[in-house]
Amino acid sequence: MKVAVLKGGRSLEREVSLRSASNVEAALRRLGHTVLPVDADQRLVKILREERPDVAFVAMHGKGGEDGTVQELLEILEIPYTGSGVLACQRSMDKAITKAIFENAGIRTPAWFAFSEDAFRELGAADTMGDIMERLGMPLVVKPVRQGSALGISVIKDPAHLPQALLSALSYDDRVMLEAFVAGRELSVSVLGTDDPRALPVVEAVPQSDFYDFESRYTPGATELRAPAPIPDDVAAEASALALNCYRAIGCRGFGRIDMMLDPDGALWVLELNAIPGMTDTSLLPAAARAADMDFDEFVERALALADLGG
Repeated sequence: MKVAVLKGGRSLEREVSLRSASNVEAALRRLGHTVLPVDADQRLVKILREERPDVAFVAMHGKGGEDGTVQELLEILEIPYTGSGVLACQRSMDKAITKAIFENAGIRTPAWFAFSEDAFRELGAADTMGDIMERLGMPLVVKPVRQGSALGISVIKDPAHLPQALLSALSYDDRVMLEAFVAGRELSVSVLGTDDPRALPVVEAVPQSDFYDFESRYTPGATELRAPAPIPDDVAAEASALALNCYRAIGCRGFGRIDMMLDPDGALWVLELNAIPGMTDTSLLPAAARAADMDFDEFVERALALADLGG
């Protein structure tokens, strides 16, 4: 098949996307496919019209690629594509919408509040910060609502640092989330499939730093990935079932990754869902695939087979 690999774009996760795409392109070539690398810019639609690929493998992270934008264009062009559809991408990109859906489905997620920049500028939202800190407790997590790869996230232990954390988050997006901090172990569950999705083995990320931030995620050697995670079988089974519930609640297809925390009391707390997870050498999804005795080429081939148009 002729496969267009959509990558890059102009989001803040461009470099991560290029690294993911490089791995995908290499796998596709090994599998015998004709690869059309496309660094997404204003020529994207023109290139796709001219080249008419059989399918598009979306390896774009962040705005433009993970929020339903490129998926909408592919549907207009009637080109099947990998991963989730427009609506699921829109839902998962917006952490506030994601968490609201989780709560509605009875899925445990840390307590939170979200505000727009306009709410601070025009409606006095800053005056509610004392109430929020009292209700959510400290430490407190401050994050942009629509950003990935832990960009713009701060963990606040001192209330005096909250204003700067808010400014930092708002420099990445015009909406910000304040979330109760959950101490514990960083777990992720990748899911593969559409009609009958399966959860891959649970992966635990153990960063050398105190926080699993951007550098910890993408610097070789900065984080140990334990796959499968060294957790009791019943906890692993619960995490897998929880991930599948999240995947279905958002309406995902193809593949995705759910991130969660395992607190000291053994409770699992879902943080977010990634509709187009990283596929770099240090990413969680490839580690999960390996733990399932599936090499990266096999994962790519399965993801390609699940490509669809719309839905």
